[in-house]
Amino acid sequence: MTPFAYSHSFARQRPPLARKAQAMAIATVIALTSMAAAAQAPGAAVPTESAMVRLIQGLVQSGALTKDVGEALLAQAQTEAMAQRQAQRQASAAAPPASALQAQAGDVRVPYVPQTVRDGIRDEVKNEVMAQARSEGWAAPNETPEWAKRIRFEGDLRVRNESRLFSGGNSNEVVNYAAINSGSGYDVNLNTTAGLPPLLNTRQDRKNQWRARARIGLVADISDNTHAGVRLASGSDDNPVSTTQTLGNGLGKKNIWLDQVWLSHRLMDSVTLTGGRFSNPFVTTDMLFSNDLNVDGVALQYSKPLPSNKDLTLFGTIGIIPLEYSSDSFPANSLNKAASENKWLLGLQAGADWKLNERNRVRGALAYYDFKNVSGKVSGPCALYAGAQACDTDWSRPAFMQKGNTLMMLRDIALNPADPANTSQPQYFGLASKFQLLDMNLRWDTKVAGNYGLRLDANYVRNLAYDENKMFQRARGGIVNNYGANASLTPGKADFRSGGNAYMFQATFGKPSPSARGDWNVLAGYKRIEPDSMPDGYNDPSFHQGGTNARGYFLGGSYAIDKNTWLTGRWMSTKEVYGAPYQIDTLQLELNARF
Repeated sequence: MTPFAYSHSFARQRPPLARKAQAMAIATVIALTSMAAAAQAPGAAVPTESAMVRLIQGLVQSGALTKDVGEALLAQAQTEAMAQRQAQRQASAAAPPASALQAQAGDVRVPYVPQTVRDGIRDEVKNEVMAQARSEGWAAPNETPEWAKRIRFEGDLRVRNESRLFSGGNSNEVVNYAAINSGSGYDVNLNTTAGLPPLLNTRQDRKNQWRARARIGLVADISDNTHAGVRLASGSDDNPVSTTQTLGNGLGKKNIWLDQVWLSHRLMDSVTLTGGRFSNPFVTTDMLFSNDLNVDGVALQYSKPLPSNKDLTLFGTIGIIPLEYSSDSFPANSLNKAASENKWLLGLQAGADWKLNERNRVRGALAYYDFKNVSGKVSGPCALYAGAQACDTDWSRPAFMQKGNTLMMLRDIALNPADPANTSQPQYFGLASKFQLLDMNLRWDTKVAGNYGLRLDANYVRNLAYDENKMFQRARGGIVNNYGANASLTPGKADFRSGGNAYMFQATFGKPSPSARGDWNVLAGYKRIEPDSMPDGYNDPSFHQGGTNARGYFLGGSYAIDKNTWLTGRWMSTKEVYGAPYQIDTLQLELNARF
C-alpha cells in the first residue's frame, strides 16, 4: 500500500488555528483507523465504507480538512477497502466457514492502516505542531534566546547619612582654587578686585546629609575572548572621584552619567587588552586613587600562575590614560590658535600574588606613574587690558582638582601703561610640582583567633619629581599656598612647607567583603598625605574631604543583614600636615546592596 501524503508546504502557510484544526482532524482519523485495525480480524465481513466516507466528507465541508487532504484520505480508504474485500474472498475460499468468524450485530468495520503509515502521519503532525509551538513561544516558555545568555546585568546601591564636623579653631581663609579655575579667574590686584576669592567652609558643621549612589552595568560576552561593557551611575556632578548624589534639592530629579564604556579582548591566555572608559586597572588603595575612579584610554594586563608553582601568580599592567586634551579652538577669539597640549598618565605596574598555605596569602605590587604635562606654565605677556580674552597657558590649569597641591599663578599679565596701578589682573592657578610617582603596595591575608580573617594593607607613595627649587623656578616666584602657619605677609621660600611622601596602614578583622548574612568586619587605619606627594584630584573624596595635605586615622565596620546587603559605619578624624589649622571629623552610616 502507498501511504497518503498531504501538502506540507501548504500546511505551513495556513493560519495557526487552521493548522491546529487540521492536526485535530488527522488525529481523529488516525484514532478511528487504529481502532478499526485493532477490532478487525481475518475472515470478517467486508466492511462498509459509508461511515468513514461521511466522516471525511464532513471534515472537509467544515474546513477542518483541506480538500486535497480529504480526497487523499477518501482514495486511501477506498483502496484499502477493496484490498480488504479481496483478501476476505481469498480467505473464505481457503478455509471452511466458521460461525465464530461471522460478523456480529453492532460490529464496526473500518479499513486497516499499517503501523508504518500511522507512525509517519503521527511524526509529521508532531513536527508541524512543535514548529508552531516554537514559533509562538508556548513549547518552552522559560527558554531564552542564545544571545540573551551572553548578556548579564550587575550593579550596586548605597544610601548614606553623612555628617562633617569642623573645629572652631580652623582657619577661615582656605581658598577654593577649583572654583576660581572653573570661572573667569580671580583678580589679584587689591586696587581693582571685587572682594575675597571663593573660600571653603572650614568652621560650620554639616550634619545629617542624605546621599545615595546607584550604579548599573551591562556586560556582554561577545565571544570567549571578547567582552564589552556599559555602566550608568549617579552623581551630583561630573567629577572623576565620586558617583555619590546629594539628595534634597527641592526633590528634583537626579543626574545619570555614562560611568563606563569599554571593550576588551584576550590576546592570549594570560594577556588582555582593554580600551574605552573602565575600572582602574592598577592594584592601588584609595589613598592614591578613589574607589569610584574610572580611567579613560587603554590598558594591557598580564596575569599567569607560575608553571612550577600554581599558588604563585605574577601580574602586570601597562596603562596609557589621556587626562585632558587642550581645546582645538584655543584661544577662541584669536586668529592664531595654540598648538595641541595634551595631558597624559602613563602607568606601569608589576606584582605577585602568593598563596603560602591555607591560612596565609601575600600580594605585593610596585608601580610607576608618570603624569605628563600636568604642571602649570607661566604665560607670555598677556595684555588683557587691550582686549585679549585669554592667555596662552590657560590650558595648563587642572580640569579637576580637590585641594592640597602647591599652586602657582599662570598668567603674566601686562600692565596698562596709562594706569598700571589699576590694571585688572584676573588669575588662573596651576600645579607647581611635576608628578612621577613610585607606588608600593603590600597586602597580607591570614587567619587568627581560630579561623577569623585578618587583612593587613600598607601603601607608600613617593613623588620622585618633587623639587622645591624647581617649583619656585617654574612659578617665577608665584607660589600662592602651602606656607607655614606663621608665614609673613609676603611669604617666600623660607616659609614654604610641603613634601613628596604619602603612606597608609590599615588592618581589617573579619571578612573584608561581606556577602552572606552574618558576615562582618571591623577596620582601623592611618594615612599621611603630604601636599605634593601626588596630584590631589584623584584620591578618596571623603578623607579630609579629598585631596592632599592631610593626615589622620579612620575606624569602621560592616555587618551583612542579608545576602549581598550590609550596613557600614565609618569615622574619620583628619587635620592638615602643614599650614594653617584645618581639622575635620567625618561620620558616615550606610546601607549597601549589590546584585
